[in-house]
Amino acid sequence: MFLDDERSNRLRRQILTDLVGGLMNDVERARLLGLPETTRIRERTKIVSVENLKLGDHCWVGENTVLDASGGLTIGEHTSIGLNCLIFTHSSWLSNMMLENHSGSDLIERKPVRIGKGCFIGGGSVIMPGVTIGDFVTVNPLSVVTKDVPDYCLVSGNPARVFQRYDPEYIKAEAERVRAENTARREEAERRGIDASGWLSPPAFDDEGDG
Repeated sequence: MFLDDERSNRLRRQILTDLVGGLMNDVERARLLGLPETTRIRERTKIVSVENLKLGDHCWVGENTVLDASGGLTIGEHTSIGLNCLIFTHSSWLSNMMLENHSGSDLIERKPVRIGKGCFIGGGSVIMPGVTIGDFVTVNPLSVVTKDVPDYCLVSGNPARVFQRYDPEYIKAEAERVRAENTARREEAERRGIDASGWLSPPAFDDEGDG
């Protein structure tokens, strides 16, 4: 029933790793894959050629995301990759066009992808082979990134284009705003007699109820 050849055995190791990883939490799963201890990998994430993946500290990867590192994939520290994202570092279109779509075809083209530090890649986004995304970039959900993206900007669309540029001062001001709002929400929870000691990011309260 099972084939005993190099390709089958290599793929079977990946299948078994995925099965075992499905029983783990996000930190345990990252450690199973040999990624930094501060990494969190959610369930059903697939990493192709994990040996070619360079991942910074404190990264998060969402459910059902595919990271194709076969052509080389670098992701900087404190970057999050949302749910259902696809990051490609190879293309097999020529092997299809030439009717040579067989395993190991020499018409498969591989180009590395680089994603900087402090980035947020929104859910459902696609990043194509050869793309470099700078530091502190936000990619809106459902975007398709086909070209390089500079530092400190927001991109959106298919194909993605720059919609907003920002600087460290803007980010700092937004961080202060959110921290102040969360502090106010914790104080409101305590006023209502709700234990908020374990809340990192408390929910908002309306005027008529607790949520």
